[in-house]
Order: sequence, then C-alpha cells, then structure tokens
Amino acid sequence: MGDAAKDLTAGTVGGAAQLIVGHPFDTIKVKLQSQPAPLPGQPPKYSGAMDAVKQTMVAEGPRGLYKGMGVPLATVAAFNAVLFTVRGQMEVLLRSEPGASLTVNQQMVCGAGAGVAVSILACPTELIKCRLQAQSALAGSAASSAAAKYGGPMDVAKHVIREAGVRGLFKGMVPTLAREVPGNAVLFGVYEALKQYFAGGTDTSGLGRWPLMVAGGLGGASFWLSVYPTDVVKSVIQVDDYKNPKYSGSVNALRKIAAAEGIKGLYRGFGPAMARSVPANAACFLAYEMTRSSLG
Repeated sequence: MGDAAKDLTAGTVGGAAQLIVGHPFDTIKVKLQSQPAPLPGQPPKYSGAMDAVKQTMVAEGPRGLYKGMGVPLATVAAFNAVLFTVRGQMEVLLRSEPGASLTVNQQMVCGAGAGVAVSILACPTELIKCRLQAQSALAGSAASSAAAKYGGPMDVAKHVIREAGVRGLFKGMVPTLAREVPGNAVLFGVYEALKQYFAGGTDTSGLGRWPLMVAGGLGGASFWLSVYPTDVVKSVIQVDDYKNPKYSGSVNALRKIAAAEGIKGLYRGFGPAMARSVPANAACFLAYEMTRSSLG
C-alpha cells in the first residue's frame, strides 16, 4: 500500500473517531452561535451551553445532540482522507530527502495547504449540518418565520438547490477558507511541536498513546483559539436566508455581530467548541497514528 493510500485509510479512521466523540459538542456550539439576538429586555433562547443541552434533551431527547450527523458521517471519509493525504503529499514535497523529518514551520505549511483542499468539502457539508442543527434554535424567531423545516440532510440540500442552485451549497466559502487555512496550519504546527517536545527530538516514532492524545487534543484547542470568530461568521452566514439575507458577506456579518453584541458575540458557543476540541482531536490523532503505524 502506498503512502497516499495509508494516509487516506488512517485519516478516515481518525475522522470517524473525531466525529463520534465531538458531534454533541458541535451541535450545542452551532445552536449558541445561530440563536437570534434577543429583543431589548428579553433573555436569549439559551442562557449558556448547559441550558442549550437541557432544552435540546427535553425537546428532542439524546438524538437531538446528534442532529445533522448524517452528512458529516457520510463525508468524514472524504474530508479526513483529503486532509491527511494532502498534508502527507506536501510533506513529501518539502522533505530534503526521503524519510527526513520536517520542521514545525514546514508542518504548518503542510497544514495550510491541506486546509485549502478540505474547504471545498467542508463548506457544503457544514452548511447542511448547520442548517439542521440551527433550525430548532431559530424556530419561532422573526428571522426564520418563513424558514423551511428540514426533514434531513438530503431535504436541506434539495431546499438549498431549489432556492439558490448548486452554488447555494457553497455559501460561506470565504469564512470557511479563512478558518481552515490558518486553523490547520496552527493545528499541525502545535501537534508536531508537542510531539517533538515529548520525544526529546525530531524522531517521534516511539511516542506512546498518551503523548499523542495530549498533542492532538492541544493541537485541536489551538485551532479554535486561533480562528473561532471566523467560525461564528461562517455559521451565521450559512444559516442565513437566501431570499432575504440579513448579511451581505463575511465582513458585514462581522460588523453586525460586533455592533449588536460586542466582541462577546463573536465567541458565542466558544465553551462547547473548546470542550469538544480536546477529546475529539485527541481521539482523531490517536486513531490516525495507530492506524498509520499498523499499516507500516
């Protein structure tokens, strides 16, 4: 099996582990991000992450925490295969000789390149996921009084294509790129730096499970610390109405959120995102490294 095929296989396994562990946290994050700003004197729909969990459990049961998981689960193979395969191929291009270790800066370049590639898959996938996750948060608000109620991922895709064509599935591409490119550069840079720290040098092949999990978890946390406001902008644009949009673009969304809610508004759902990132990325990178190692 070639290196690209090994990266593809290991990335698929890692992505599945990441999704299973992290999706409930992601659902709460999107609900908090996409809830409409409350009217003056009125409380928000969700007072915080735990309140969002409680309301979701009461209204939809445990299944509500996994709403929108069908699309990411169906595409996780492609998403993570692209991420790790492109990163692996960029490593080959940057190596001075076969088998040579890369510097942390070179790993960041590899991560940025992989971020460009995965954005093409991430944008339509997350648009469908976000619209499914957010519809209960938006229910009953003036912003969504005419919004369609979706029966599932394919129903979302049909509605979007009917309203805006195939191009509508790529709404939010700019903030997706602005999240994935720098975010993955930071993620893989921190991951490699911590691996080298734990290994005491550039040879990290002998690291055990716990160092890999810590490096992966902290790498994932660094991803969100570096790009979180961009993710908020992406979410509100992707759940925005096509016919009567509230936001004209990424910069407009950023300004309106900051004007209405201050900097705090750009960090809605930050707690669940950080709570998700550590265990989900720890599981992802451990699964990736173990699978990659078992393949030789």
